[in-house]
Order: sequence, then structure tokens, then C-alpha cells
Amino acid sequence: MHKRLTLINKRIWVAGGIVIVLTALLLWRLAYLQISKHDLYTTLSQQNVMELLPIAPNRGLIYDRNGVLLAKNIPVFSLDITPDQVKNLDQTIQRLQKMIPISEDEISTFKKALKQQQPFEKTPLKMKLTDAQVAQFYVNQYYFPGVSISARMMRYYPLGNAMADVLGYVARINAQDLASVNKTNYSASNYIGKIGIEKYYESELHGTVGYQQVEINAGGQIVRVLKRTAPIPGENLYLSIDSNLQLSAEEALGDQQGAIVAIQPNTGEVLALVSKPSYNPNTFVTGIDAQQFAELQNSPSNPLYNRAIRGQYPIASTIKPFLALEGLDSGVVTPTTSIYDKGWFRLPNTTHIYHDYQVGGHGWVNMTKAIIVSCDTYFYSLSVQLGIARIDDILERFGFGRHTGIDMNEELPGLVPSPWWKLKSQGLPWYTGDTIETDIGQGFMLATPLQLAMATSALAERGMRYKPELVLKTQQPDGQVVDNDPVVEDPIMLNDKNAWNVVIQAMEGVITSVNPPGTGFRFGRNPPYTVAAKTGTAQVYSKDKDYQLPNTQRPINLRNDSLFIAFAPVENPKIAVAIVVEHSDIASEVARKVIDSYLKEAHS
Repeated sequence: MHKRLTLINKRIWVAGGIVIVLTALLLWRLAYLQISKHDLYTTLSQQNVMELLPIAPNRGLIYDRNGVLLAKNIPVFSLDITPDQVKNLDQTIQRLQKMIPISEDEISTFKKALKQQQPFEKTPLKMKLTDAQVAQFYVNQYYFPGVSISARMMRYYPLGNAMADVLGYVARINAQDLASVNKTNYSASNYIGKIGIEKYYESELHGTVGYQQVEINAGGQIVRVLKRTAPIPGENLYLSIDSNLQLSAEEALGDQQGAIVAIQPNTGEVLALVSKPSYNPNTFVTGIDAQQFAELQNSPSNPLYNRAIRGQYPIASTIKPFLALEGLDSGVVTPTTSIYDKGWFRLPNTTHIYHDYQVGGHGWVNMTKAIIVSCDTYFYSLSVQLGIARIDDILERFGFGRHTGIDMNEELPGLVPSPWWKLKSQGLPWYTGDTIETDIGQGFMLATPLQLAMATSALAERGMRYKPELVLKTQQPDGQVVDNDPVVEDPIMLNDKNAWNVVIQAMEGVITSVNPPGTGFRFGRNPPYTVAAKTGTAQVYSKDKDYQLPNTQRPINLRNDSLFIAFAPVENPKIAVAIVVEHSDIASEVARKVIDSYLKEAHS
């Protein structure tokens, strides 16, 4: 018994000694950390516990003129990684791929995004997870420290292809984008407007970033929010576009390539802007892969090319009303001045013959008949009398050869050729033959469908001109609505105001005239409204052996483009249109469908 007590006492003393030694070591370590390393660990603990996290603002919505939602934000789940909480990033991604499909393009985009963000910030690896993928991750989340799922807002375009060339799209922000914006304001943003309205009004749509000061634990989880500054959402935009007309115009083009622009003449508001073929902007938001993008970029039909504002076309005979105005206003011709058209024209002391499209000609032709039947010979003669200086002057006054100023960044200016331009660009002198070709909208002369629509609007308003605008009004975050008033541009003043009447009446005859038959017969002779119009046929290629074949028998890429300009009703214009259909002669038929759709809707 005595030996057992002695053994117990020894063990107590040994255990007590160990406890005393360990306690001393603990106290020494605490003193070391609290006193010797106080400054270091105070700083580290504050950095670990307190973080200032940016909060992305909701992007402004986009509506059409009637309140139809064109661009909205939808909630989606994203798979996010916080880099400084992941020991081996590549290994983690490989393990995630076994559970959730993650493409190489998504990984590449993710790694590019890492370079633009702080290591403690969540960076999305995959967007738009399915419910099944979310559930699968949550079951296995324990095995993926630093990986989480977040609810985010993603841009979505309900009308898809139909509005792509107006709205453009947003896509993942990159280093080049960040160089042109306030980086602080984009610290929580993953997307930015790339083209179209989304890019032009980026600063209005984006909003202002918010912040929250949070306390986080060692695992990177938020324990509590200490302070929150709410983000300010972006402004909502109401466009001048009529989405019903936009859809009707797209449908009217069918499978043809081309462009349609419709304008409200007395305001400059753009009612429709269509380019075909187009693309689905939603694929760029979710992240288009390299193969899809290459297919779009290399497609011979150029779906990424906005023909309405970037397509630079010979405008053919649609130029004739504008030149007729100059001829009348300058006194070079009168409404009754006539020529006898044999079907060809030749400059004095030359051998080259300029043919009219009508073999044998049109006989006696004055200005009105020349517009109705689109007599080339009449305008060959007029061009020589006017000279290139007068031709350039009237074209430039109608807005050709320069940007219209529409609220889109991608617009091209077209070209009004001149002797100075030809000498500078080609090192060649200007010939009278160049003037003749310009006078029928061929040769060097180029214009966009938007420019042609704006010129037609000015014609409808007898010289009053307005800047084209796509935004009617903006709605600020507090609900206040700010209207955009029409912007008046320099009007076209004529010495002879009756010239407007002469030309417009002739343009009415393009549709209504039976003897002689007007070139706009495909539009239909008896529309339920008055309409002034002009047709055009642009030669695409005239040096091939197939050129002599009828248009429908040539290879498609050698067929002529058809053009059509019009406004209606003549007495109180509500719509002006310019239409280009590539390698097809249906422009006037397309115009009828577009104008019918709008005026029917306006009177319903």
C-alpha cells in the first residue's frame, strides 16, 4: 500500500511539473506574440478580419419607344474562385471539371480575369450554372475550399438577333476596356458594353459601385457586415425604336442580305434599324467560344457587319431626286426642259457611249418623266451641265459623305467623290466621265443606308434636317425622366422653293404612274396612303461574261443590288425609309411591307 502511494505521488509531481513547464511555455509564447510581435500581428489580424468588398450596381434596362423591354438583367448562378484561398488553382479546376463541364475557353477567360482583380476577390469561372450543377457542387463543397457559388445578374436580350445591330451587347471586361474607364467604379463589374447602344451609353447604363465593410474568418467566410454603401443602379434608356416595326422589317427581308433604316422625318428619331444577316447577342454575354466566334467572323455573309450604318453602297438611281433639285434650283434646267432619249449618251468629241438601261431609250423626257422612269440618259446630260462642284454641294448639304452623328460609335461616313479626293487618293485627274458616273450613283459614290434614310427624311420635310437619335428619354435611378429633344441641323435652303414640289410629285409618280409606267410598280399601284419614292439598281460587277445575262440567271454574287427610298404620307410624312437588298430586286416589295406595318400600327 505504501509503495502504491509513493508511486502515485511521484506521478502527481511529474504531471504537475509537466503542466507547470507547458504553462510556462504557453505564457512565454503569449507574451512573445502579444508584446514582441504585437505590431505585426495587430496589422495582420486587421487585414484578415476586415475587408472592403465592392458591390456591383444593377445595369440600367433598355426599352423601346412603347415600353417593350429590349435588354434586361436576369439572375444566374456562377461558380466563383477566391484565388488566395486556393492552394493549387490548376488542380482545383481539374477536379471541378470532373463534376461540372468547364470549357478551355472558360478557363482561359477566367485566368485573364484573375490578372485584373485582387487575390481576395471572387472571380467567376463558369457562368449560368444549371440547378443540377448547383446541387452537385453544394454536395461536394467541403472538398473545394475557396470555391463558392454566387447569385449574379446577367444581361439578356429577349428579342435576340432582331435587336443585335441596335443594342450591341455586353461581354466580359478585359484589360483594354479597363484602360478607358474608372477602374474603381468597375471593381465589382464583370461586363461592359462592347458595341452599339450598350457601348455608346456605357457610362449611363453602368451605374456607380457600392461597398461593404465585412468581417471574415480564417476560412474566408463573411461573419458579419459592419458597414454598407449601396450601389447606384444605372439609368434606364427608352429608345426611339419601335420593336414591332423592327420585327416586321426583319421579317420583310426574309433570308436576303441587306439593310433597312426607318426614320420619323420631323424628329430624326430612328424607328427601325435592321441589318441582315445578324447574330444572337446573348452568346457573347454568356461567353462565346473560339470556334463559334471564328464561324461568325469568317462567314461569307458577314453577320457581324452592321450594314445599316457601316455598309457603304453605290446608291444608284436613288441619287436622282437630289440632283434634280440642284438642277432646278441652280437654273440649269426647268421642269419642262426636255431631251430626246435614244437609249445612249455620248460626250462631244468622244467615242465612249453611256447606255441607258432601256434599250432604244424613252423618247422625249422632261424632269418629271426622268424621275418616274429613272431615265439615265437625262441625268447623264444633267450631270455635264451641273458639273461635279454643284453635284458635290447638293449631296453634302443632304448629309452624304460624312457621319450623321447617330448615337452609335461604329458608323462609317460614306464617300462623296471630288477631283481633290481622286487626286489625293489615286493620283489621277478627274474626268467628265467620273461626273457622269457619280450622277447616277455609281463610280466612286458611296453611302450608308442610314445616310440615305436621313437624306430622304430631309426631302420629306422639304429641307428641314434633324440629327438621327436612338434614345428618346432616360430614366434616372430616382425615377425622374429626362426627355431628349430633337436636334435641328442646318436646313437645306433652295432659291426655288417650287423645286421641292416638282421633285416630290415626280416621286409620287414612281409608284402611281401608269403611262409612262413608274419603276416602283413592285411596291403596288394603289397603297392606302400617299407615298413618294425612288428605285435604284446598283451594278455589283459589270466585267464578267455573265453580266449580259438577265439578273436572275447570273450567279448570286454577280446579281445587282436593289435600293428603294420612300416617305409617307406625302402631305404629312410619318415615316421615311431607305432599303438596300443585296443581289436581289425585291427592295420595293420590302418597303411596302415595312411602311404598311408602321402606318397600320400608327392608325390602329
